[in-house]
Amino acid sequence: MERVLVSGANGFIASHIVEQLLAAGYEVVGTVRNLGDSKTVGHLEALPGSKRLSLVAADITDTDPFGKLTADVDYVMHTASPYVMHVADPQRDLVTPAVNGTLAMLRACQESTRIKRVIVTSSMAAITDEPDRNHVLTEADWNEKSSIARNPYYFSKTQAERAAWDFVSEHQPGWALITINPFMVLGPSHTPSLNTTNQIFVDLMVGKYPVIFALTWGFVDVRDVALAHLRAMERPAASGRYLCAGETRSMRQVVAHLKRLGYRGNLPRLGLDSVWGTPVAKLLSYAQPQGVGSYL
Repeated sequence: MERVLVSGANGFIASHIVEQLLAAGYEVVGTVRNLGDSKTVGHLEALPGSKRLSLVAADITDTDPFGKLTADVDYVMHTASPYVMHVADPQRDLVTPAVNGTLAMLRACQESTRIKRVIVTSSMAAITDEPDRNHVLTEADWNEKSSIARNPYYFSKTQAERAAWDFVSEHQPGWALITINPFMVLGPSHTPSLNTTNQIFVDLMVGKYPVIFALTWGFVDVRDVALAHLRAMERPAASGRYLCAGETRSMRQVVAHLKRLGYRGNLPRLGLDSVWGTPVAKLLSYAQPQGVGSYL
């Protein structure tokens, strides 16, 4: 029976990956930061097939978080990475753990002669932070605009993925690296907390968005993202990077959809998604926390 190591196993996407791996008959080793917190790991232990799941403690901020965990696995899914839009120190809280965690996993994998493939969960953030309607994005595109000051979360994902590909280029390991780059991931959650994309819908409904901004997102179901990880692991022809995005919707379309579903309450009504509204929205962005403001 083949064994798969999943880092950050109790995360939103990773929980679905673990579920699908168990359903497919694999043994799974999942890393979590706190083994003793039933609120964050209980849902994993309740999954069908969880007798083939073992959980171990690992924190990507540690010097050598994965140690010998890679010695007896056939595949690795590295999903662990911080995902927040606003932090006190972007370098310390986003970029450093994202890059160092990824490199720590790859170094651990390099010590194994058994591993066949390493799948890293990257992001559309590593592709672009400002889509151009005149350019069709592909896996060949890289985010060249983000920085510590501009969209630091996007910058962290870009730096982490670049570090992964640079590592492979330099060390030529015996396993193949594949990255999955999803856009806005939504869908049912196994965890008690909301992921960032699902939170957008909640924020829209409770009035945290006072206006409709000129924002457009590409959505993808979390179950499809998990399946993409499995396919990248199992399909011999899989290689390189893979975008994951389904239907594209503007904030106005999302608000209209919520109305059709019967939600009224505190949905935003004022539109700043116009020629005159966008400059106003940019001015308003300076009143937001740095991470949110730079995103807007």
